[in-house]
Amino acid sequence: MALDSLTTADGTAWTITPEGDMRVPAVIFGDADLLRDMDEMVRKQVTHVACLPGIVDASYAMPDAHWGYGFPIGGVAAFDPEEGGVVSMGGVGFDISCGVRTLTTGLTAKDIRNTQKSLADRLFRVTPAGVGSHGKITLDDEEMTAMLAGGAKWAVEKGWGEKHDLARTEDNGCIDGADPAQVSHQARKRQRREMGTLGSGNHYLEVQEVGKIYDAVVAQAFGIATGDAVVTIHCGSRGLGHQIGTEYLQRMAKTAASYGIALPDRELACAPIESEDGRNYLGAMRAGINCALANRQILTYLTRTVFEEILPEADLRLLYDVSHNTCKEETYEVGGKPRRLFVHRKGATRAFGPGHPALPADLKDVGQPVLIGGSMGTASHVLVGMAEGHAFHSACHGAGRRMSRRQAKKQWSGREIVDSLAARGILIRSVSQRGVAEEAPDAYKDVDAVVEAAEKAGLAKRVAQLHPLVCIKG
Repeated sequence: MALDSLTTADGTAWTITPEGDMRVPAVIFGDADLLRDMDEMVRKQVTHVACLPGIVDASYAMPDAHWGYGFPIGGVAAFDPEEGGVVSMGGVGFDISCGVRTLTTGLTAKDIRNTQKSLADRLFRVTPAGVGSHGKITLDDEEMTAMLAGGAKWAVEKGWGEKHDLARTEDNGCIDGADPAQVSHQARKRQRREMGTLGSGNHYLEVQEVGKIYDAVVAQAFGIATGDAVVTIHCGSRGLGHQIGTEYLQRMAKTAASYGIALPDRELACAPIESEDGRNYLGAMRAGINCALANRQILTYLTRTVFEEILPEADLRLLYDVSHNTCKEETYEVGGKPRRLFVHRKGATRAFGPGHPALPADLKDVGQPVLIGGSMGTASHVLVGMAEGHAFHSACHGAGRRMSRRQAKKQWSGREIVDSLAARGILIRSVSQRGVAEEAPDAYKDVDAVVEAAEKAGLAKRVAQLHPLVCIKG
């Protein structure tokens, strides 16, 4: 991306001044090198978002931003329903509530290395992964409705979790306002046998070693220390979320004009928050969030069964679960008064700072854990929300792609990646060698640079760096 039309005061946030149909500025976070490596489509998409009705403050892009569908991946924007604000499927994404949860294990990386191969093999056998993967759970329509309404709470009640998991999950494991009646038969059909599955793409289950600690006080509050072993699960709402996104995109694209909305891009199809279409999408989208929360909860249960079998001394406790493809109703002070806003985070993580009322009591003094994923051979990171809370208390969600999946497949083979990582002590298990090639570590930006930029911009503060030991890929 060329920087000539952007202005910056400190080199951490770059502003595009409103022009044409833009209602607010566009702001891209990151240092100059990260922005130069971004596709020009990021600039185009973040400015298109700034044209949507009812947008508040600015259209934002995180340091890991790259070209997405509608919003850039890493895009954040808030809309005020009292000013005609809209909800856009392109601001949430097809994989509704794709997110990350990290669990402490009570073990060290040395404990893992002693059983690394058997642990990797067993996790791979127990965790359904890949395109169209099915698990052992089959939901009838009644149970599907209960899951869509109950989220991780439903999963815990069914025996797939522990009560304390819910306190460390966004929205206590179940978002209010879900409306299962707005989820179509086709979306339900696609999800009937997909609960407790990873899926494909960049989703993974990873056993990791805690490496560098950046903030010892917060790390202690999170229960992590150098040399510890943790488990991170990254997945979303699978076929159900994709079907919801597809159906509502088509619907909103047809009805936008009837609301007087001129779309800068069809991929930004939207509807007023207070309209019937807007309310119906929000109800379906929230049901999709609950589906993803339940899915990660069941995967946590399956992971615990493997550790109980191979490393019975382990004690897997949830550090936190965060989503990064959502639209959530939140209150912020804007222009000197509190306003009810609908915050879209597309490939961006909520990052509440210390004292925020939504945090569990044992985290209020330090802030919300922010979990940033790497890619098989690269580090992941744990950050924490900061009090200033820029971009509506939002942060990045990963490294961000610098190369398309097609380009990655041309440059690497899956076997080449698996062998090179094994030589570094990282065991990969996957149903698809093509999928491994698509997710090659070098197909992504430098995650260390991304999280450093996020900290310098005041989005979130670094706490710990995590290094992969075992990675189960779709």
